[in-house]
Amino acid sequence: MTNKEGNNKRSGSSSRPSSNKPKPAMQKRAQGPKKEKPVKATEVSPRTRAPKKPNQAPKSPKGNPDEIRLNKYISNSGVCSRRDADIYITSGNVKVNGVPVTEMGYKVQPGDVVNFDGSVLTPEKKEYILLNKPKNFTTSADDDDQLRNVAELVRGATRGNIQPVGRMDKNTTGLLLFTNDTDMVRKFSLPNQKSAKIYQVSLDKNLKYEDLEKIASGVTLDGHRLYIDEISYIENEPKTEIGLKLRTANVKVVRAIFESFRYDVLRVDRVSFAGLTKKNLPRGNWRFLTEQEIINLKNM
Repeated sequence: MTNKEGNNKRSGSSSRPSSNKPKPAMQKRAQGPKKEKPVKATEVSPRTRAPKKPNQAPKSPKGNPDEIRLNKYISNSGVCSRRDADIYITSGNVKVNGVPVTEMGYKVQPGDVVNFDGSVLTPEKKEYILLNKPKNFTTSADDDDQLRNVAELVRGATRGNIQPVGRMDKNTTGLLLFTNDTDMVRKFSLPNQKSAKIYQVSLDKNLKYEDLEKIASGVTLDGHRLYIDEISYIENEPKTEIGLKLRTANVKVVRAIFESFRYDVLRVDRVSFAGLTKKNLPRGNWRFLTEQEIINLKNM
């Protein structure tokens, strides 16, 4: 190494400030005055400045685990579905503790008195009962007075205001769901739904294979196209016994399908409803659904 290079290195190192000496830039920032953070207009809640609306119930406090949305509270009372409850709320027909509530998402607290269209509501615990319906019972109160109503078969199950999901005529047997959950009643009564129902149909004569194939490809009833999920002969049974899988909520179409091909339907038995089966449920008997079965129905 030359003397010149050594001198350059020494002179370079001597020009650097000592590590113990404070840096001017740091001193300047440390000594500078603290700037106050400006308050943004968005940080001031307009809710704190806005006057309280007349005839409007105060907002519910947050964090109460026992609170429940107003539309659900109304639905739990069995008067209508949540969707219909929203209409009543926005139209001003619902009061909480005597004050009209039109706010969507309002939450009811324990002890609140809810008045719906002039009547005080009392929500019920949701109950779900599965019945294996026998013959000669009807689901409608408008049918012949000589026929017995399916309500008789589940009368001792609960004091809740339960109702059957869908309709079944006197000659149709099999699974029938009862509940006081109006949202579920509405869900499984819609014409288009994801849940499948399986029927065992007994005909007056053997179903021709070509007719089976035609039905499998879909049928048109009253100008509406009906798609069949599955149709087949029942194993080890005469060809008068047919298995039919549909998604429609209307039981009457089962008979209409075969009658459109000039078959007389002797019996229709619903053996599966939205995944529920008749296992360990004799004809005329009922049982409560399990928690898992209820979850499955709600997730459909």
